[in-house]
Amino acid sequence: MVAASKVPMLKPGVYEIWRMRIEQYIQMIDYALWEVKENGATLPKTTTMEGVVTVMPITTAEEKTQRRLEVKARSTLMMGIPNEYHLKFNSIKDAKKLLEAVEKILGGNAATKRLKGIS
Repeated sequence: MVAASKVPMLKPGVYEIWRMRIEQYIQMIDYALWEVKENGATLPKTTTMEGVVTVMPITTAEEKTQRRLEVKARSTLMMGIPNEYHLKFNSIKDAKKLLEAVEKILGGNAATKRLKGIS
């Protein structure tokens, strides 16, 4: 039985610790979520007919499971981000890209953050 715990919240100046804790948290919930984060989202299938590219809908159970895991991984990461950054990151729909953006904007050492005007 897995004990429920709160999602680790990112605090200014402690990105590296948060990164380790969110990784452990996601792996504890479901290791497949972390694999989705590590490998990125599966690209939607497309078909081209007469020069027009059409995105094919998700139809197989495997595709639906993969999409559900991607949404859950992204949502879990968003829950660990402070509210003031939600608008900045909300447009990123891929968990792997979301974590990369968080690291780029909120990660780094104190000197880097001062240059970015974060703290």
